[in-house]
Amino acid sequence: MAIKILTVGPLTTVQDFGRSGFGSRGYRRCGACDKYSMQIANILAGNMEDCALAAVLEFTLSGGKMEFTDNCQIALAGADMSPKLNGNPIAMYRSVKTKAGDILELGMAVDGLRTYLAVGGGIDTEKVMGSRATDCTCGIGGMDGRAIREGDVLKTGVPGKEKVEFAITEEMFWLKKPSHPYRSVGNQLLPVLRVVAGPQEEAFTEEARENLRRGVYKIKVDSDRMAVRLEGPELKTKEGSDIISDGIVEGSVQISSNGLPMVMLADHQTTGGYAKIATVLSTDIPAIAQRRPGECIGFEYITPAQAGEAYRKEVRKLSWLKKEIVMKQKDRR
Repeated sequence: MAIKILTVGPLTTVQDFGRSGFGSRGYRRCGACDKYSMQIANILAGNMEDCALAAVLEFTLSGGKMEFTDNCQIALAGADMSPKLNGNPIAMYRSVKTKAGDILELGMAVDGLRTYLAVGGGIDTEKVMGSRATDCTCGIGGMDGRAIREGDVLKTGVPGKEKVEFAITEEMFWLKKPSHPYRSVGNQLLPVLRVVAGPQEEAFTEEARENLRRGVYKIKVDSDRMAVRLEGPELKTKEGSDIISDGIVEGSVQISSNGLPMVMLADHQTTGGYAKIATVLSTDIPAIAQRRPGECIGFEYITPAQAGEAYRKEVRKLSWLKKEIVMKQKDRR
């Protein structure tokens, strides 16, 4: 079984949850930018036990066309790219059966930025350090360590015996996206990223911390899978933002010498020499990963205990979905 790429958008890569445990050797984690949508797509495609491990295709801004060489089950989650199967519209967030020769087409994202295509059995590229995630800088993982090109043929794994038939309906809107808060600013409803204090928070002035809490930040055009660069209220340090390089995690909010924040995403470097005022919750990373240049976000400080509960809430949502699917499958028998 395979997927043949007929046309491709600006950036399509093979991703999973990323490779961990190799940061000390300089290897980045990478993986899906929106790991929540990736897991939702995998669950709906039948990869319930391996929803964090099964590799998917991540499309940025637009998708392209691809042909399935065999019968399989797929699901799409994340940004709505108006998917069509053989020219007929299909819904996001539902299990879809395809046949050999079927053609899936993804257009420009209607909302959001990144879409995830999961297929039963996952994308079966070679694992590198335990992961199939594409690292284009190091040239490892995915399809020869690079973005997908027209003409590529991606093998898929063997799907499980259990076939999933499930759709996340409009009434289940709370399940489609992570449960981050929002803030009203004028006539805009902005996603708010919850943060805990960063390792160098004391290097910043009280005014800087207040600006982060109250400010509205716009996403710059030079944002990418490595970091979302922001413009807005300046975040001043007491004695400069340069520090002795130390470790960086996904969600680190680095402040460069111009006083503007950068939120690290999946392809972040392993170390950095700028002070970090805060760390975004892993559950809120998808919110900024789906925002486009020119769109805005806000920040909100919470305690580590509140962060732990937010994480457990997202885990419970995914567990609920798996149980609901199992119950529906039993009812059909």
